[in-house]
Amino acid sequence: MLMKILKYGAVALVLLAVLVRLGLPYLLTGLGLHPHYKVPDLDLSGKRALIITTSHDTLGETGKATGVFASEMTAPYYAFLDSGMEVDVASIEGGQIPIERVSLNWPVVSAPDNRYLKDPLFQSKVTRSYKIDQVDMSQYDIVFLAGGWGAAYDFGQSAALGKKMSAAYANDSVIGGVCHGPLGLLQAKTEDGRLLVEGRRVSAVTDKQIKELGITHTPMHPERDLRAAGVVFEADSAFRDLFANNVVVDGRLVTGQNQNSATETAVKMMQLLDEPS
Repeated sequence: MLMKILKYGAVALVLLAVLVRLGLPYLLTGLGLHPHYKVPDLDLSGKRALIITTSHDTLGETGKATGVFASEMTAPYYAFLDSGMEVDVASIEGGQIPIERVSLNWPVVSAPDNRYLKDPLFQSKVTRSYKIDQVDMSQYDIVFLAGGWGAAYDFGQSAALGKKMSAAYANDSVIGGVCHGPLGLLQAKTEDGRLLVEGRRVSAVTDKQIKELGITHTPMHPERDLRAAGVVFEADSAFRDLFANNVVVDGRLVTGQNQNSATETAVKMMQLLDEPS
């Protein structure tokens, strides 16, 4: 009798483990993490997009590894690619892009991430990314700033990135990004010398989400520092802001709140590019 109870108990534990393994990602999606956003049929053949990421790989003095949050790079990449665009990848320092490890692991890993893990061409672009100060921004119709904790250390601090984003906007490119990515706009200026984001509607990761995740020691916080630059900050909230989502379109500037906004932000950027002139 005891052996039978133990046998059934073991089977129940295995079934429970399988259910958790298969079901937890769906539960997280249901709560708002990486929601499905259908990419409409767009033909942007002949157009080019640039995705820019951090080069910073540690969370300050903690020594913990960080970098770009994978889906904030992979989701826009495939949205652009599947719409016929040529897509390049750059980073602050060039070369190997650090990727936040947890973002490629179960149960957080997204469908675009899994596609990336089977895509040697995209992986080679991530390994050999262009250095931002060597990129000719006049070649791109869309410039997308990917986020992740690493960007808190090198996006807003980069004068080179600020100049490149200024050039992209002056060139009539559609610009934007998600999560920590909009920090890369802090040093961008208009042709008359004003801050590009001043008075503009912008979304990015919230102070609330940063506090909830317990990573408050980074040198820059998107909501705090963008507000200080004069933006009209817009974001949604949830019981945990990790599950919130918001995308803001202000002219040729499109920004998203966090990883949940990556595909939608990319699509809205492409739709602006696709509008008849």
